[in-house]
Amino acid sequence: MVETRFFGVLSLSLATLLGCEDGSVGSSSSGGSDGAGAGETTAGTGAGSGTGAGATTGGGGEGAGEPVIPAEHPRVYFNDQQVARLSAALEQGTTAAVRFRDFVDQRLQGGDPYEFRGWHAALLYVLTNDQAYADLAISYADDYVMQEEALIAAGERPNVAFDSYLEVGDRVGDVMLVYDWCHDRVTPEQGARWIAWANQAVYNVWHPEEATWGGASFPWSGWSIDDPVNNYYFSFLRATMLVGLATYAENPDAPGWVDQFRQTKIADQLVPRYEAELTGGGSREGTGYGVAMAGLFKLYDIWEQSTGESIDDLTSHARLSVPYLTHAIVPTTDRLAPIGDHARDSTASLFDYHRDYLLALGSLYPSDPAVLASRTLLASSSVPEMGQGFMRFSDFLYDPAGQPSAGLETLYPVYHAQGVGHVFGRSDWTPNATWMGLIAGSYSQSHAHHDQGSLLVYQGEWLAYDANVDSHSGIRQEEELHNLVRIEAGGQVVRMHEGAPPTVLHALADDAQVFYLSADAAPVYDGQGVDRVGREVVWIKPGVFVVRDVVATSDASARRVYQLNTPISPSVSGRRVTMDGQSSSLDLFVVAPSSGPISTVSWASTDDDVQAGYRIEVAQQGDATESFLTVLGVGGAVTSASGSSTSATVTLSDGRTATVSFSDGAGPHVEVTGAGGFVRDLPMTVQTLPLEAQ
Repeated sequence: MVETRFFGVLSLSLATLLGCEDGSVGSSSSGGSDGAGAGETTAGTGAGSGTGAGATTGGGGEGAGEPVIPAEHPRVYFNDQQVARLSAALEQGTTAAVRFRDFVDQRLQGGDPYEFRGWHAALLYVLTNDQAYADLAISYADDYVMQEEALIAAGERPNVAFDSYLEVGDRVGDVMLVYDWCHDRVTPEQGARWIAWANQAVYNVWHPEEATWGGASFPWSGWSIDDPVNNYYFSFLRATMLVGLATYAENPDAPGWVDQFRQTKIADQLVPRYEAELTGGGSREGTGYGVAMAGLFKLYDIWEQSTGESIDDLTSHARLSVPYLTHAIVPTTDRLAPIGDHARDSTASLFDYHRDYLLALGSLYPSDPAVLASRTLLASSSVPEMGQGFMRFSDFLYDPAGQPSAGLETLYPVYHAQGVGHVFGRSDWTPNATWMGLIAGSYSQSHAHHDQGSLLVYQGEWLAYDANVDSHSGIRQEEELHNLVRIEAGGQVVRMHEGAPPTVLHALADDAQVFYLSADAAPVYDGQGVDRVGREVVWIKPGVFVVRDVVATSDASARRVYQLNTPISPSVSGRRVTMDGQSSSLDLFVVAPSSGPISTVSWASTDDDVQAGYRIEVAQQGDATESFLTVLGVGGAVTSASGSSTSATVTLSDGRTATVSFSDGAGPHVEVTGAGGFVRDLPMTVQTLPLEAQ
């Protein structure tokens, strides 16, 4: 056993430090429902004894298999199959196994690799039985808990409570994994202290007004404890689940934490919310903070490996998040749609976190067609393996090497995630394809942007983008940074309101030649005199977009500004704006209004936070209803465009002519003459798109 160590802070009883006045470790916390009061315990209830072959939980919902928590350690993740698989990888010296072991060995040899955690070493202890890994893991965990105890003894809030308990899943989860995986070398004194600290942390998460440390009151806001869409929530779930599983037979509160995770939060809260609001996968926080969903997917995997119960299929969300992210990644496979806040890296470049997201989902659905295609995408992407040492565990645990894969062309090229309101499409699955993104859904999260109706266009590089990409902060949310029609009244921009009713999607249709979307973002303005913010987009593949915008306000004097953000310096000639990039080009033709100025704004010259990029503006003012009709040509696809506020005639560089006619209450009429021409009357219905290529 590891030698027991005593420090001055431990001269106080653990019960006093953590506010357990009756002297029993963890008795101040309750893992039952939110209604459980302070001082209640779960001792002696349910399956808390954990004896025999294993304890069966009473979780609701129809997961595959009855959940059984192992009686012996390790209880978390390491069933016989996982031990055999990962041990074999270490013995065979696979690239992923060696890279992960090398990262841990840096710490073992006295280094300080960034974001090392005790569970990294504990994982290798389970697989190798090398006590040096266990000693490293235990020392790391115990040092952290002692630092927390010192703060508590000083009457301060411990670090685990920082930023509304954002890191509780990481920190409590780390200590609990070490407790479970190195249990034969954790002293009883260490285990009791760790459990007491973890119980109090998790109790405080779910009971914010009653939160205490060391008997002192430390209430907090309770931010997102009942919002299963928010990234904080996944951290709360991780801490709760891991305390419950890891300490099930030793901790009277553990069965309650298991029930809190499986029943109160997953079955009763997350599942109904996801089924109602997140059909089609993805996150309403966007593609930046939304990548935190990977943490949830990994919890599904840990639960199944630990208990035998599959809970990921209680909703369709996880499975459909595979095609969601695959489609959100642009054809050059080095960046993705810049939707929402991107605080770590404003450029929305592909990173280890996105790889982790797809790898974790691949472990849940190893034979799913979208997973097979995502493996091909990852292999050819700018992140073919984890770049950061602290992320190498993901390549090791979910190693896709040797797993079956499929070509990206096996997926249908357009995807609609109904719940988040994101649409992604591409002309084909080659790296030089034209890619587009459209946003038409809900604005209900603080990390989402004022971007309803925004159109993104990419071919080899960004052509029409979210200017947040070029910001220093990565959290610029205003309408001005997106490709939509901005409304101004009284000299102020009329803002979209978080939590307002969602954009109304009137139509969505796609075939091999043309795509159509019609939506009205007026509800997101929550009144404010905004009656209609209609946008219709007709994409004649591969490189022509015809866009009609109709904006109606109760204030006829309101100013309406069509805007398009681009990283490329624009050149204006008449009613045409040309953007010549390094890999491609974009031409904007302003058909309506047929006169009036077209202005360009340099972001770097007008905003200290946005270091590059431009905004093209076309303004109208004076009528209750104003209309814009514009044509975008990608890669020189369009040579000219003319027409009115309801119709555009477009001359294509391949010699064809396209005419698109719009009318309120009906879908547009599209006619393309010349080689490969066609005629379409596009329906005013929302089509359900297939997942696989037809």
